[in-house]
Amino acid sequence: MARGGIKFKDSAAAYERLAADVAARRFAPVYLLMGEESYFIDALCDRLAATILDESQRAFGQITVYGRDTEAGQVINLCRQMPMSGDRQVVIVKEAQQMRGLDKLSLYTQQPSPTTVLVLCHKEKSADKRSAFYKGAAAHGAVLESVRPRDYEIAGWLAEHLRRQGLAADGKALSMLTDHLGTDLSKIANELRKLLVSLPEGTKRITDADIEANIGISKDFNNFELCKAVLARDMERSLRIAAHFARNPKDNPLLLTVMALFGQFRQLFLLNYLRWQSRHKGLPFPPDGELMRILRLNNPYALGELKQAAGEWPNRKVFAILGLLREYDAKSKGLNAGGMSDGELLRELLLKIFLL
Repeated sequence: MARGGIKFKDSAAAYERLAADVAARRFAPVYLLMGEESYFIDALCDRLAATILDESQRAFGQITVYGRDTEAGQVINLCRQMPMSGDRQVVIVKEAQQMRGLDKLSLYTQQPSPTTVLVLCHKEKSADKRSAFYKGAAAHGAVLESVRPRDYEIAGWLAEHLRRQGLAADGKALSMLTDHLGTDLSKIANELRKLLVSLPEGTKRITDADIEANIGISKDFNNFELCKAVLARDMERSLRIAAHFARNPKDNPLLLTVMALFGQFRQLFLLNYLRWQSRHKGLPFPPDGELMRILRLNNPYALGELKQAAGEWPNRKVFAILGLLREYDAKSKGLNAGGMSDGELLRELLLKIFLL
């Protein structure tokens, strides 16, 4: 959880609310867009820059400055000026966290001009919520606090992102994207834009074949398929996928593979524990909908595979495997790796898992 209790899902929901307001032309006089996750900050800033003024007005009514090159007094002077055309002007401050005397903007945020929309992009961290600057922006404008996602939150966000565009994606397609691209929302959104341009008109569902053809991620050799093979105790296929990863190390970093395996075995551990509680303590076993929430799954098919395989992976083994994965997580970062390549480390890890 982020400092102050803000979660990624809160950031995503706040972004959608503000984006809807922008689309409806309900503009705040001040926008403070702040936090560690740059995607929502950049996306909302771009929407504001493209929406508030029409193209003919932007040349004279919209100005962009950078925090490292300006100071609070200069920004206040820009905001207090009357619009040169139309009834509104836009002042955008990028990299506002680098601005000298940022807190002095409280002189403006506490009493913003009705004819100016000030957009402050404050990246890398959030502004001090105790400051008069922040309090003024929150009271008289709109604040977006952008929090970085955890790995398990990406698939849900991506599915919702697609739904808003009238699209859906198979569970495997989602896993291929998230496993390959990690938690970089900007990179995911960029790859998705390129994919959507390439899809045939009228496409409503994205498949693993679409991902392979347009993004270059193999539908047969990826973390989703590796996790599936390990879950089924298919050593031959697991090692074949590992060999493919070894031949293509840049496309298949060991760290992401270890994270994917850790997530799967964590789900197995929780599922086995819930079954143990049901059998030995008389607690009701959760229905599938509740299980999906607990295990952070968005695909009923994946839940079925986990339930089917759980008996093959008792928690004494799962606990040992989680320990192994923590060890190889450190090795993937260069700690005590003994000079072994990612491919060699993955093969060694898989053999240890199957031999437990």
